Amino acid sequence: MSRSPSFSVKSELSLKADPDALQRWVVAFCIIRFDLEQGQLIEECYPPGCLTQEEELEVAFSSFPDSVSQHQNRSSIHDCIFFFRFRRQKHSKQGNVTSSEITEIDDKETTSTPEEEKYIRRSRSIGISKSSKYLYGYVFNRQRHDERLKRGGEQKSVVILSHGPYSSVFRPLLQIMGPLYFDIGKKAIEHIAGYVSLWPGPVPGKLMELPIGNAMLKVNLPPAHSLPLESGVSYEESASSMAPFLPNNQSVPQGLFHDSDIFGTFKGLLLQLWLLWELLLIGEPILIIAPTPPQCCEAVASLISLVAPLLCSVDFRPYFTIHDPEFAQLNALQEGDKYPPMVLGVTNLFFLKSLRNIPHIVSVGSPVPSSSRVTISSRSAGRIPGKPEGFGLQQLSLKKFSPSSLLNAVKMKRDGPLCLMTEHKEAIWSTYVATTKPDTSILNRLIDAGMSPRVEESMSVVNNEILRRHFLELTTNFLAPFGPYFRATTPSEGSSPFADPPPLPPFNADDFLMSLSARGVGKFLSKRMRSNWLDLYRRFLKGPNFLPWFQRRLAVAENEQHRLWRQARMKTDIHLLISRMPELEIVDCFNAIERHLLGEIQLQQSGRAVSDSAAMCLKLKGDLQAVFNLLPNDMQQLLLLNPQRAAFLQGSSSPELTKLPGRPSVQVGDVSSSLPR
Repeated sequence: MSRSPSFSVKSELSLKADPDALQRWVVAFCIIRFDLEQGQLIEECYPPGCLTQEEELEVAFSSFPDSVSQHQNRSSIHDCIFFFRFRRQKHSKQGNVTSSEITEIDDKETTSTPEEEKYIRRSRSIGISKSSKYLYGYVFNRQRHDERLKRGGEQKSVVILSHGPYSSVFRPLLQIMGPLYFDIGKKAIEHIAGYVSLWPGPVPGKLMELPIGNAMLKVNLPPAHSLPLESGVSYEESASSMAPFLPNNQSVPQGLFHDSDIFGTFKGLLLQLWLLWELLLIGEPILIIAPTPPQCCEAVASLISLVAPLLCSVDFRPYFTIHDPEFAQLNALQEGDKYPPMVLGVTNLFFLKSLRNIPHIVSVGSPVPSSSRVTISSRSAGRIPGKPEGFGLQQLSLKKFSPSSLLNAVKMKRDGPLCLMTEHKEAIWSTYVATTKPDTSILNRLIDAGMSPRVEESMSVVNNEILRRHFLELTTNFLAPFGPYFRATTPSEGSSPFADPPPLPPFNADDFLMSLSARGVGKFLSKRMRSNWLDLYRRFLKGPNFLPWFQRRLAVAENEQHRLWRQARMKTDIHLLISRMPELEIVDCFNAIERHLLGEIQLQQSGRAVSDSAAMCLKLKGDLQAVFNLLPNDMQQLLLLNPQRAAFLQGSSSPELTKLPGRPSVQVGDVSSSLPR
């Protein structure tokens, strides 16, 4: 969305931001100035005191383009928008996260009890930002060139910090807030904060309309299954949203950065997209270098979007600088040391020397022409201003197979990435041999934009949809063999829904690979992968993406199964069910109903009950009474000795789960073992 020229602040509203409501979207607004003598200085931070001193330094250093990457530009004003991501200091005791740490984090967050339904509840209000493992910084940077000033100009950045990867929200918001700040100053922060605090909370995977002044942001948020659990966001996941099948509604985003410009960013490397998809899938470390921060951010975001709907657990940094605390650890790695799974977007050519041993280096984008003023274009296609016009696939093919191109490719491979020190070129340096073959039918469907910028932007939208649909289909088919491990069951006809549901099938990597090798990978992938496709699955199982995704998916499947069994209990005709049971099974049924009833009451008392919990309690009490009436008199008298059970059977609406005078306390797990058989 472009900034509306008619945007105006409704001063009569005199909005005052609600700090708690603001935290649902924004951790802080910062204004950062580059001082010639003191360096980066934070002039404003709203709300004050929400960042540590170390975090303020990291935000300040990440909010300006590297001087090395900036070409001389004599235009009066140069604006750009980009974003960065950094690890919050209290979470970085050991530096980079290993796969085992990721597993531990995910295990703690996803082992919810069945009674918690499909809801994964996270801390809200101020606790959101403090529990976030990473922060995202969205930057509007303005460089003003003036020969009368020292060094011929000045720089200032407007930064929005958030716990969520909501680029679809904050990029258009910055298109409004950035120029507004330079028009009216600090008041812009207060007004924008006031409007944002009026927004409803984020609803992942949905189209939201967010008013800002007299403008309206219509944005799609990334789906719940693509958001890391440590982001601190409250959301709901359903089994259908994570099922290994293509979604019916293609307009709904299926992963992070669904609005990124894949085609515009990798236009010169289209044949290598399948290689990049594999590298990210198995969690290989990748260094992406581009001339400007907006270009390297777009490249990292586009790459992450390729693996949707997979939960990406690789540490990605859209704009990474030498001032990041983790740079020292990476710089200390020697030849032969293994880099952690990460995707780094950089503009400083110094990284080519300091991280020369990183196994995969991708160069994208084109230098900004020095003679033209760069403006902020529409984000409908994510077009990067200053990029050369596109070439068609016929030209791509000719370029690939012409003798001069072949000689240039050989020379670039011989010189290595250091050739970028003299001239920027789009290229990939990697010794990895991809299993997946480029799909030429997809490439042939892409539209050549010709020489018109207006046509190029609209055609990029079409091309991005084609590419995103293909890689969504590719990833979905790759994950499909894991589907049986997430298949929820329902009670069979005639069986008791009050019994515990059977566990989902256990997963063993060796058994999975053996079974997959025997039955094959499926028609879709067999046509697109080489004969060593099983090695790709083997690498995926050992990589950083598998365990967090599998555990997350398993937790959702277990909750879905619990929901189906709970639904069956709600619909069961208890009289018909127990009419076919012998006495011992009736006693077991009584124990099971009582256990479920106690569980529902516990959820109500802890504030975690679902909307139909009261109706479920009423149904279970009626079922409990019906079963009780069929038991022999002596057993009934024995059961009534328990005060809590007696309260259930006498219709008490809310028996307390506390210790009664002269009686042992009753817990959910104690009931069935204490009843007679």
